[in-house]
Amino acid sequence: MSGKIAIGIDIGGTNIKAGAVNDKGEVVVRATLPTEAQRGGEALLARIVAISNELISSTEAKGFKCIGVGIGSAGQIDVKNGAVAGATSNLPGWAGIQVVSRLQEQINLPVVLDNDANALAYGEAWVGAGKGWRDFVCITLGTGIGGCFIHEGQPYHGHSGFAGEFGHHVIKYGGRSCNCGRSGCWEQYASVTALMKMVNEQAGDRLEEFPSAEVVFAKARNGDEFALRMVENYAEYIAAGLSNFIHIFNPNGIVIGGAVTAQGDFLFDRILHFVERSVMRVYNDEKNPIQILPALLGEDAGIVGSAAPLYSSVIR
Repeated sequence: MSGKIAIGIDIGGTNIKAGAVNDKGEVVVRATLPTEAQRGGEALLARIVAISNELISSTEAKGFKCIGVGIGSAGQIDVKNGAVAGATSNLPGWAGIQVVSRLQEQINLPVVLDNDANALAYGEAWVGAGKGWRDFVCITLGTGIGGCFIHEGQPYHGHSGFAGEFGHHVIKYGGRSCNCGRSGCWEQYASVTALMKMVNEQAGDRLEEFPSAEVVFAKARNGDEFALRMVENYAEYIAAGLSNFIHIFNPNGIVIGGAVTAQGDFLFDRILHFVERSVMRVYNDEKNPIQILPALLGEDAGIVGSAAPLYSSVIR
């Protein structure tokens, strides 16, 4: 084996997933370390250095030439200065770390840093569901909601680099309290956590029958009326946010990642139905129908997307 590779690193609250990515967007070597986030930001940086060196050494031994390291992290990322401006509670002590400059000192290679949702979107733009689209919205639905607008093939970062907090646009004024300090945020209605909150509030004496979102969807597929009503309500809440993005960005389409992609057409057809009902007709004509697609890269999305900017010509 030979050729160029870039290291992509996806930082999660539990594990650091990393891989060596070739210029076709394929992960040729993988590695995982526990994040051990409770040890703080400096310890986390040390683990990133360790996993970077491990992958650089193992791939160069196979004849590859490493061109740099890309990192995707939760939180608000100062892309211009390569630093973590704001971190989630899952990564204590991570805010304020000058990741790019300090990692470059350790490995003597180019380093890029971005928000994890932006990284996922970048990967989908390169070799995933958004390939060939110049402008699209990418959403991740999980415990919370992450998002990114790909504009002209690149993540849109905004003035300070913090664009894409789609989960915190309000869809219900005075609605459910959100951990961001506001109320009525889309995340409180369209995340997987929100689905289970809705089930818990309405299941009554059947609550024990619905221990997880997977069970809710499975029962809905089998015709359970309550589960089906929950899925229908959930799809409508997702569509409410997506319709806003369609009106604001007029994208080629929307890519949805996260655990819900496993539900396939059963969920996506319902989302599309509610979107088609709520957007203005000019945004969904016969020549340019709305497209809402599941993300394709799965567990590799963060790795591939983090490495993608190092192949600077692949999307531009």
